[in-house]
Parts: sequence; C-alpha cells; structure tokens
Amino acid sequence: MDTFLPLRDDLRGRSAYGAPQLDVPVRLNTNENPYGPSPALAADLAAAVALAASELNRYPDRDATALRADLAAYLGHNLTPNQIWAANGSNEILQQLLMAFGGAGRTAMGFEPSYSMHRLISLATQTDWVEGYRENDFTLDPERVVAEVSAAQPDVVFLTSPNNPTGTALDLSVIEAVYEAATGIVVVDEAYAEFARDGVPSALTLLPGRPRLVVTRTMSKAFSMAGLRVGYLAADPELVDCLLLVRLPYHLSELTQAAARVALKHAPELLNTVGTLRAERDRLVSEITALGCRVVPSDANFVLFGGLGDQTVTWQGLLDRGVLIRDVGLTGWLRVTAGTPEENDAFLAALADVLREQLLRESQT
Repeated sequence: MDTFLPLRDDLRGRSAYGAPQLDVPVRLNTNENPYGPSPALAADLAAAVALAASELNRYPDRDATALRADLAAYLGHNLTPNQIWAANGSNEILQQLLMAFGGAGRTAMGFEPSYSMHRLISLATQTDWVEGYRENDFTLDPERVVAEVSAAQPDVVFLTSPNNPTGTALDLSVIEAVYEAATGIVVVDEAYAEFARDGVPSALTLLPGRPRLVVTRTMSKAFSMAGLRVGYLAADPELVDCLLLVRLPYHLSELTQAAARVALKHAPELLNTVGTLRAERDRLVSEITALGCRVVPSDANFVLFGGLGDQTVTWQGLLDRGVLIRDVGLTGWLRVTAGTPEENDAFLAALADVLREQLLRESQT
C-alpha cells in the first residue's frame, strides 16, 4: 500500500477481510448454501426484476417498507415492520449499528474466536475493541462474561448464536444476563439460526421489554441468497429509527428489494434445503469424530474440527486432493462447510487419506 496516501493511521498495516477462492472441484470454505434457486424461483426472480427494471429511472423506496413487512411476517414472534431494518447484507447492518452506537471514544466487545467482521467493522468505525474470554471448549461461562461486561461497560456487545467459526449456540439465559449487565446495546448475531438443532431457541423471544437488544439475520445462508446481499435485524422501533440517521439514502436498490421479496415468497421451498444440510452437518460431525478428530457440536451449516497439530499441513493436504475448506487461524483446528452429499463424501475421503498419510509419516520418524 502506498505510504504516501493519506490513509488513516489506525488503518495502516491492516489486511482486508476475505476468504481465498481457488478453482478446485470441492469448495467448502465460505459457509454458502450449495443449493441454488429452483427453476420456478429463478423464473419468478426474472419476472420481478423485469418489472422493477421498468422503473429504474426512479429512486427505490428508501425505507424498504414492503420488504420489511415481509421480513416481519417471516420471523413471526408478533414482530411489526417498524421493528425490522434491512440492508446490503448483515455486514452493512453491523456497520450501521456501529456508526450509530459506536465510533470514536466508544467501545465494542466480542468473545473471540467469533465472526471477525464484528471486530473489523468496529475498528473501521473507530470503535475501540475489547476482547472477551471464551472457554477452551469455545463456550461462554455466564459468570465470567457478566463480570467482563460489567467491568468494561462497552457501548456495543456482540454475541453470536450459533457462533462462527465454532457452531456453538447460546443459552438464552446468557443473553439475558449480558443484557442486564450491559448499559449499551446488545447485538445477537443469528446468521445461522435456521440451521440450529431442534429445541435451540432464538433471541427473538427476548425482544419484548428489552429496547437495547438487537437480533441480526441474513438471507445469505438458509435462503441460498449469498449473491443477493440482504441482511436484516429485529429490534425496538426506537432503535431502528436511530439507524435512519446513518444509513445512506436509497441504500437498498429496487432490484434487491424486489428479489428479496420473491425469495421470501418461496421461503418454504428454500428452507427445505436447511433440513438436508442439517442432516449432512450431523453426518460430518459423526464421521469426522470417527476419524479420530475433535469436533465441536454445531448448530450451524459448518463444523469445526481439531486435534490436527499443524492445521496448515492438513489444509494443504486437502487442497492437494481438490477440496478447499477454511483455516480460521485457530491452532490445530479447521472449519468445513456442509455441502451436498457428494461434496461431503469427497471431503471425508480426502480427510481420511490425509490423516492416514500423516500417521504413516509419523510412524516412520
């Protein structure tokens, strides 16, 4: 980077977020839903986009009123449209929250390893970052978390359920305890909520009577719409109104709003893939465990597995066999996205081969 450009000092030397995309037969590194839209959905999308295109000379509805109503209906929990806000992916939702409630002289707190964009967007908005403690099994101890939040009193607290990259879900009592200890807003990132196992509740149930609580979601995962870029949140109407102060005018295009509404109409069809992926995730947990690896119980569409020693060697061995998964920077651990049965078969065969090769090499030294 050109050192003569007047970049902010706090951004110098930092690296942009990204996951390497390589041209290999099996890509299981970005937590995408492997099932694309059906022909019927694609046809409806095309028709909706064609209709919207006839008025592209006009600005879109800046408040995305119809989309927010559809999202409220999808979420249920007696939510109303004025409790919903939508933006270009959940990352823009996070950015708007930090622009409104973070910034210079304020702090945000998260419990890493977790979704790295919580920290990166905090830093990009000049919000100081406080890292909380996660147990060795990647869970959160309620007493420790409450003590840390009480001591730091951050302006924004990030909780994730299920957590990325570990897949672990939070008990609602932890969220309640953090909310009571915090004086700022509490954001529960539920990007993978639709993949949670039966009986795992959503923080949406906690919204009534908690005006500082925010639950964020996305259409990228369960809805197979990563390319659409639509994220949203549910919160108190007054908190939603605060975001209008920092949103860009007309931030959601007419085409995006139209496509998202079509996808929501096809929700039952799209969510059918969730059941398939949950079963494949559980199969990955079982079979990776049988190969002798440590596996974190997952409520997401991915699995974190460890006990690998140098995880970069395993990652490269899989890549050499045409399988790309994610090295999330945790020593001895790797993360694999649940793909189609065929993709998962290829991954499991490659992993078994890599582990056998490593054991053979160790036995010869």
